[in-house]
Amino acid sequence: MLDYEAEAAHYDRTRGGVPRAEAAAAAVLRLVPPGARTLLDLACGTGLVTERLVRPGLRVYGADAAHAMLRVAAGRVPGRTVRADARRLPLPDASLDAVCAVWLLHLVPFAADVVAEAARVLRPGGVLITTVDKDAAHDVGSDVDAVLRPHRSTGAASDGSGRITRAAAAHGLDPAPGTHFSGHGQGGTPRDTARKLRAGHFASWFRGDPATVDALAAALAALPDQDRRRPDPRYRLASFVKRS
Repeated sequence: MLDYEAEAAHYDRTRGGVPRAEAAAAAVLRLVPPGARTLLDLACGTGLVTERLVRPGLRVYGADAAHAMLRVAAGRVPGRTVRADARRLPLPDASLDAVCAVWLLHLVPFAADVVAEAARVLRPGGVLITTVDKDAAHDVGSDVDAVLRPHRSTGAASDGSGRITRAAAAHGLDPAPGTHFSGHGQGGTPRDTARKLRAGHFASWFRGDPATVDALAAALAALPDQDRRRPDPRYRLASFVKRS
């Protein structure tokens, strides 16, 4: 996993910036029930999405485990951020109307524990909203993907939709309609994909050794239009409702 303490300084500009954050926030809000009054954004990072989760009557909070990320987030949602492990939230049982986790579960081997903790803090009728199948969404059928596809291990992804649905059911959360949104600015170029591969950005799905990295980087370097972005991914948001 990347060092998110170090990533905070440049995280937003390398992750699609405001357009991607706006798309994610709008998608989350589509799934938050009209009567919800409280929403916790788990792994809120720099708060770029959190500050856009705005709706009359909805109070939004952010939690993250990385100090550096929270320092940025605190400037965007002052007084509404907390440093916390997503598996051990400093909140009482049944205290929230909604929890969202955007781009979190694919990164951690304990996704089921995060789902369990979200279920604990949700009130009956509350909703958990989370991205699922994130790494699979990045395969848009481009020439870049043709190079990477044999090395993608998304079948064992910790945020696989089936896996998350089973974890949710085990903790009293039933599936509800979800939605999709575009990952603006996330379509990769061959050159940038090779750079990210060497920097370890794909640790959630790539298990190759240095020799494999070198071979893939060479194959990417041989592709045309080295700096032309391929199509953006389309992310899936799943929703689960806590049983009464």
